[in-house]
Amino acid sequence: MPGKPKEKVSSTIKQMPVNERPRERLLRVGPSALSSAELISIIVRTGVRGQSALSLATSVLQTFGGVRGIASVSTQDLATQKGIGPAKAVQIKAAIELGRRAFMLEPEDLVQINGPRDVAQLIIGDMRYLDREHFRVVILNAKNKVEDVVTISIGCLDSSLAHPREVFKECVRRNCARVILAHNHPSGDPTPSDADIAITRRLASCGMILGIEVLDHIIVGDNRYQSLKELGLMDGGPVGRQMIASMDWESPEPGSLELDA
Repeated sequence: MPGKPKEKVSSTIKQMPVNERPRERLLRVGPSALSSAELISIIVRTGVRGQSALSLATSVLQTFGGVRGIASVSTQDLATQKGIGPAKAVQIKAAIELGRRAFMLEPEDLVQINGPRDVAQLIIGDMRYLDREHFRVVILNAKNKVEDVVTISIGCLDSSLAHPREVFKECVRRNCARVILAHNHPSGDPTPSDADIAITRRLASCGMILGIEVLDHIIVGDNRYQSLKELGLMDGGPVGRQMIASMDWESPEPGSLELDA
């Protein structure tokens, strides 16, 4: 007895019902309602023989472990994926970079830093996808306005990579009043380690000697951040308690930023 005929699978977007096509769905319900595969299929536009753009996008996401993986991989490695090639890889990476820039406020556009969440919004769009630890200093003026974000070191954070000389060199050159330390945890878990706490207290003490206030140390994970100030881990002794307590550094509840994966 003959079996039930197999349902024909659409090999191109045009063979899909109009109301299910990614581009038409975006126009109808907005980009936030679309899956990552649908968004990528709009970017790459076309698939390959026997595989629609949507199927190709799904395959790429599975290969590289989602959007985070695609953001982390090089353009050259992305281009090696079957059906992608250099042109589609460039399109995808360009779209990801535009999204990162749109999310990450440029320092000159940021009027003022009022608390840890403001700092996280400034840096998390970029730092959450890094596959190695990057230690950065957010340079502020006396009114807590961002003047620059400087990368001090790349690699596993320790006392040699976060040496006070390197951390404060640019701050002294610019005669800045305040700084905020920041680094990422590639594991995605922003919980501070003992080394993170020790380095933070050492740098805060050195900052006091130089007359540069270390307001906080923000650790970035995946969609999350932790503020050592909010956790009460900035305290480096009686002098540190007195200076940090005097800082105007109010912020909303600590925790996470609601970001898309």
